[in-house]
Amino acid sequence: MIVSAAAETLIPAAQWEDAGFRARFEALYAQLQSIARRELRGAARGTLDTGVLVHEAYLKLNGVELDVSQRGPFLALAAKAMRCVLVDHARARGASKRGGDQARVTLATDLVAAASDSCVDVLDIERSLQSLETLDPRLARVVELHFYAGMEFEEIAEHLGVAARTVYRDWRKARAFLLTQLGAVP
Repeated sequence: MIVSAAAETLIPAAQWEDAGFRARFEALYAQLQSIARRELRGAARGTLDTGVLVHEAYLKLNGVELDVSQRGPFLALAAKAMRCVLVDHARARGASKRGGDQARVTLATDLVAAASDSCVDVLDIERSLQSLETLDPRLARVVELHFYAGMEFEEIAEHLGVAARTVYRDWRKARAFLLTQLGAVP
């Protein structure tokens, strides 16, 4: 797997000299592209594509020391950055110089598959997730790790230091809350 030239310019040359770092990063980079493809599937995204989403997420993390040796924490951080990029992009598209209606950026995923309309506005999801975070931060974190980072329940459990069964229950509660907030019946 070859990492794009843009990705190579974003990471200091000294890190690329470490063969272990390069191998871990290339594997994670492929996974980040996969996550970005899933997040953008079916979205009216304009100038936002998989590569742009991955690179914009990395730029959001500029100044943060990235440790790619542990997959879970890295993906959690990257997923949060991708979420911010998607929300920023949706807000920017909604800002109209001439006072027009807000453009809709949609996100089709398993979280909203039970909804009658499987495409839900990114900003609606963000508002619902923020509401959930004020009620129960761990539930919001589980959603972020599973929904945005694509992590399995066992990985999330290890990352959060709880049992996998607890994560599964948290996911069900969070999913029900979000579907209710989004106007779907869980």
